[in-house]
Amino acid sequence: MHFHVQKRKQTPVVIIVALVDVLIVLLIFLMVTTTFKQQPALKLALPESSHGEKTSAQDAAPLIISIAADGSVHLGQDSVAVTTDALKAQLAAAVDKNPELQVALNADKNAPVGQLFKVMDAAKDAGLKKPVNAFTKEAAKP
Repeated sequence: MHFHVQKRKQTPVVIIVALVDVLIVLLIFLMVTTTFKQQPALKLALPESSHGEKTSAQDAAPLIISIAADGSVHLGQDSVAVTTDALKAQLAAAVDKNPELQVALNADKNAPVGQLFKVMDAAKDAGLKKPVNAFTKEAAKP
């Protein structure tokens, strides 16, 4: 009688170091190819001004109110659509939190002028101490 002793096969081994290397290469590739520039939610054509002043980096970031060409009003960096009444209430709440609040108006050059004045009135009614600034683009030099 001849008995064969069967050898146990070794279980396959996964080399973790090689997998980690591949993951690091993929991570580096994604980091290099990704852009971190924030795109604005609204596309606005700003009016030109030859007397515009540039703000310094030391100034506190203002609360931004945007008015689109169709007259819709958006509040903040997230561009949340609001009505003028809701804008007045939100500005009053923001002024209560920060009495030195600065507001910047980001209006399209084709935005209705009436909507612009409604927003400025809402800012005054909210009790802002500082004037409302407006974003413009630099005028083309002749």
